[in-house]
Amino acid sequence: MRAARARSGPAPRSAAAHGRMGSRALGAADESGARPAAPGARRSRGPLLPAPPMASPLEDPVLIRPFRGHTAAVTGVAFNRNAAGLVTCSVDRFLIFWKLKRQCRAYRFAGHAEAVTSVEFSPDGQVLASSSHDHTVRLWIPCIHGESSVLKGHTASVRSVSFSHDGYSVVSASNDKSIKIWSVCYQRLLFTLFQHTGWVRCAKFSPDGRIIVSCGEDKYINIWDTRNKNCVNSFSDDEGFATFVNFNPSGTCIASAGSNNTVKLWDIRTNKLLQNFKVHRAGVNSVSFHPSGNNLITASTDGTLKILDLLGERLMYTLHGHKGPVLCVAFSKGGEKFASGGTDAQLLLWKTNFDSLDYEEVLKHNFRRTHTDDPPHLLDIFPRSSHLHGEKRKSIQMKTNAGKSSDDVSVFKSSGGSEELESPFASLSARRSKRKAETESGSARHSVKQHRGASCSVDRALSHIMGQLDMLTLTISILEQRLTCTEDKLKEFMKDQQKMLLKGKWN
Repeated sequence: MRAARARSGPAPRSAAAHGRMGSRALGAADESGARPAAPGARRSRGPLLPAPPMASPLEDPVLIRPFRGHTAAVTGVAFNRNAAGLVTCSVDRFLIFWKLKRQCRAYRFAGHAEAVTSVEFSPDGQVLASSSHDHTVRLWIPCIHGESSVLKGHTASVRSVSFSHDGYSVVSASNDKSIKIWSVCYQRLLFTLFQHTGWVRCAKFSPDGRIIVSCGEDKYINIWDTRNKNCVNSFSDDEGFATFVNFNPSGTCIASAGSNNTVKLWDIRTNKLLQNFKVHRAGVNSVSFHPSGNNLITASTDGTLKILDLLGERLMYTLHGHKGPVLCVAFSKGGEKFASGGTDAQLLLWKTNFDSLDYEEVLKHNFRRTHTDDPPHLLDIFPRSSHLHGEKRKSIQMKTNAGKSSDDVSVFKSSGGSEELESPFASLSARRSKRKAETESGSARHSVKQHRGASCSVDRALSHIMGQLDMLTLTISILEQRLTCTEDKLKEFMKDQQKMLLKGKWN
């Protein structure tokens, strides 16, 4: 099935017709599902031979195959590092890790008690993070055992989860109006961000990890500095609230999906609205940037996917395939594929016609943006005494004493192959120079030892300070949890008091 260009006319047949209902093994991939015939397929004596899988640069996006395994709406999708597999989450409370090789089975992960709202791979592909209406965030090892650990701290449904660029932190957004940042290694809460006055629908790290963008039903998009933990900027949308936000690959712009059917691009450097696309007939649920940053794909409740050309500011393609609202969409790390999920409980895998990028180079680029060269160590700096490199130069040594004539000047030509002129004071001067060099060398070794001792002392002091900061952070997280429990009890007490007052009035 081919994508429909952005034009009026009848919509192509739904992709669901190309997949077979049900699946084998643990309800995973439909391994025998029919693959759509690409243009150029021909009949031979054997079965129908498909065209080569690689799309030409002028070819439209093509549906590769549908996947069926979930029993309810697919709410999130993410590719792993090398695009050899992807993971989906669903209202049916399960995660399914799909391997894209046709003969490989899929793995279903169970652990959440309620609907799963979001899922994402870590940058190295070794960890999965998911969020759920059961108020928790889970970290998974994407293997056959499906081991997971639970991060508890939110007091309401968690709507989204996102990894930092180095994979060390996870940010979650919740209906409790808070944004929490978690440590993946220590599996504990690092800090909490408060400013939204409504449910927080989404929160994402920037590509360099320095800032976080969040959106909520209070109609604000907030920009947070992860170092000082403050909100540094806000964008307001009076027409509706943003349901999803994401950074472009360079981290200079953000795209917001609106409940008012719009997709907007904001420049966080100039704090201005760059583009406003009104291409959908219903609310937009998810957006994803191509790794080149030149294209954006959107998923909408109107049942379509749309690919936007950000450079030309135009709609390129409208894709049909889902029966019902499309809830999630994501490009692969290299941009050669994308996947979408919707309320029809199926996952559609698509082939793009865009240039693919090397994900390793993308990671290196983001790493260079956040890590400057380390300053040279003291021992790496050359001493200030003269060093002869390459061709040796003339050195003139002068000795002037009272009662001596100017003939006491000794000249040493140390050029390669030239003769050496000596004077009666040459050996004495050589001994003095040697003794002076030994004295300077001893003082230098002594200063180096002192520096190393000071460095060890500073390292010990810094380690002690870091330990104290960790204890302080842990104490603050415990206090936050206690404060949350106290707030909940106070709310229940106030409700009981209101009920008693109402009963007293009626009596």
